[in-house]
Amino acid sequence: MLVQAAPQILFLLGVGFLIANLRVGLDTILDRPSFIGGPFSFYVHQGFNLAGTSVNFKQPESLVPDFRSSKTEGQSNFVNPGVMIAGLGSDMDLTPKLKAFTNVNYIWLPETKPIETAAIGNSSIVYGVSVNNSPTVQDLWNSTPAWAYPYITSGLAPGPAAAPMIAGGLAQLVLGATAYAMIDDHLYLEAGAYRGVSDHWLKNLGVGSDANPHMDGMSPYWRAAWQTDVAPHYFSVGLFGMNTKLRPDPSLPDEDRFNDLGFDATYQYVNDSGHAVSADFTVIHEKQSLDASFAAGSSANNDNHLNTVSLDVTYAYQQTWVASTGVFNTSGSTDMGLYAPEAGAGSLSGSPDTRGYIVQLEYVPFGKLDSFGSPWLNVRVGLQYTGYTRFNGSGSNYDGSGRSASDNNTLFGFFWFAL
Repeated sequence: MLVQAAPQILFLLGVGFLIANLRVGLDTILDRPSFIGGPFSFYVHQGFNLAGTSVNFKQPESLVPDFRSSKTEGQSNFVNPGVMIAGLGSDMDLTPKLKAFTNVNYIWLPETKPIETAAIGNSSIVYGVSVNNSPTVQDLWNSTPAWAYPYITSGLAPGPAAAPMIAGGLAQLVLGATAYAMIDDHLYLEAGAYRGVSDHWLKNLGVGSDANPHMDGMSPYWRAAWQTDVAPHYFSVGLFGMNTKLRPDPSLPDEDRFNDLGFDATYQYVNDSGHAVSADFTVIHEKQSLDASFAAGSSANNDNHLNTVSLDVTYAYQQTWVASTGVFNTSGSTDMGLYAPEAGAGSLSGSPDTRGYIVQLEYVPFGKLDSFGSPWLNVRVGLQYTGYTRFNGSGSNYDGSGRSASDNNTLFGFFWFAL
């Protein structure tokens, strides 16, 4: 048996050298290579285009990534990724009448920028899929409900009677998937849907079947936002929305429908002086069609609406000392069924109207980039005060039991630790 082995190396200049402000690379006139396996090589024999595009990456029976429309037609493209090939081939005479050969090659592209340009023009796109159990928890901004100011609240303090469905009404009770894309680091688009989780799974997750909102079908969710950075200033504006159908009594066909539409905006100022300022603004309008609740007598109206507005401003010094304040307001339809009188939590007037303010001070001992344990050690200590000027429709005796809105004011201390 006779065995012959030969190493193979090819370097084809792609983007090439810059000469007189022109990029100079190489192309071929008409190649039919007997190299790295010739017609028996998948790379040589096949022509293929860039995945997901109609751009020809390489022609059949060719070594050259050329972006031409065909091997014999189309303008030469001297700005291409080039190619580098290193391989080892062998030619074996096994018997006087039986011959075999092998080729092992490693192929890579020395310059990828032309591929990026061919694939998406002058745009950059970051895209992906999120799977989560709370609408807006996947969002990039602190102006949507899941991560909105003040980011942490007391679980013991009393809260208003009403909030939009998208603002925590389905948190940890649903499962959804959304597809998102950030285009040119400016335009963000996202769309997907959520569906309910069975009583069995809610029990397994420790939530309990009593919390099941009994979502009917899929609930579509969408998000669009625009951001821009003009150092040291950053701005973003956006819209988001969700349509939800619930069946309070799963044995009946009647549904309650909640259509949420939100607008949000953010501003940030950061420079090298150690001073930073940020602000968030959010408005949510919810239209409610309560056919099921109205038929069951738990709502006095068939149609309601709910509006929420919030604004917060934060100042940070040296990424260590943080002071912030925010105001919030909820208003909506009067409904003696939904917001009935009840000591502490109810409304004497049947109104969900609530307004108040928040003041917060925080100390972040390891917030700087050069802090001990950065970026793994995260500690935040804070003090938060929430005050109400109106609660569930009134400033005084709002529940019919003599309780005032200010009786719900709360001082809350907190400590965060994360690794």
